[in-house]
Amino acid sequence: MKAPPMHPSFVPPRQVKIGDAASFVGITPRAIRHYHQMGLLPESERGNDNRRRYGYEEMIRLLWIRKMADAGIALVDIRDAFAHSTPADAGSNHDVARVLKRLEEALVTQEAEVQRQRTAVQRMRTQGDRMGLLSDFVTSRLTSLPEGSLREADLDNLLVIERIFGPLGAAVNAGHYIVLATHPGLREESDRVDAAEEALDDTIAVDDPRVAQVAAERYAFERMLNALIEDSGLAREDEALVDAWDALQRPTADDEACQVSGTGQESMSAVEAIGKMPYDYSPARVRCMELVVEHYAANESPAS
Repeated sequence: MKAPPMHPSFVPPRQVKIGDAASFVGITPRAIRHYHQMGLLPESERGNDNRRRYGYEEMIRLLWIRKMADAGIALVDIRDAFAHSTPADAGSNHDVARVLKRLEEALVTQEAEVQRQRTAVQRMRTQGDRMGLLSDFVTSRLTSLPEGSLREADLDNLLVIERIFGPLGAAVNAGHYIVLATHPGLREESDRVDAAEEALDDTIAVDDPRVAQVAAERYAFERMLNALIEDSGLAREDEALVDAWDALQRPTADDEACQVSGTGQESMSAVEAIGKMPYDYSPARVRCMELVVEHYAANESPAS
């Protein structure tokens, strides 16, 4: 290495303490200690006083870190880039180029992620508060509905359904809310049955006659709702949705970056998801739900 020109009478120190190192680089001793802790800067030698000492190579590394950090590069990215440098290349131009190349690759990835996030936020703002939280695959079925015809509770329910059953399950279930939004009389009946179910609180015994009555009303309502879905052609649209979803799930280059297609969230089974979503249902209401299932089993089995 070639030292900078200096006065003949001046003899530079072979090593400096952390305060002098920080002062020369333009950072604080605390920053240098942080670099040590996160593995960005190898632990330095210590003198007889047990204080760290920094030589020429450590100062060069500190200057690199300072320049890169000033450029806005995250310290973790600088550390990861340094981690791929080989001892034989340390301090060489090749090593600098290698580090900068890896940093540029990291920045490109971060830039793509920031753009994805910006696109998602812009979409949410365009779609509206709750509608924007649903995936495009779900909202594509809802955008033609009159403004205000969907309730906040409808969209919240679809958000939960999407988390449990995925975008396809939510898109198919959206047909229920489309019918409710376009049939005011059915919406009123839905509100009435919902209120009756909510009235089955902890003061109602599971064998109270009202439990069976509400279960029968819920079953009758669901049959009426499903009949309207069939008559409206929404059930046929469901088949097209399955085909469209299958087409979207064909392997792409982005699949390696996101294991859960379209969600970016950790995958779990429907059973696991249902078990993690709380609903404050009383025993009477749970019994009511069981009776509805029994109605379906008794009245819609192949033998009936």
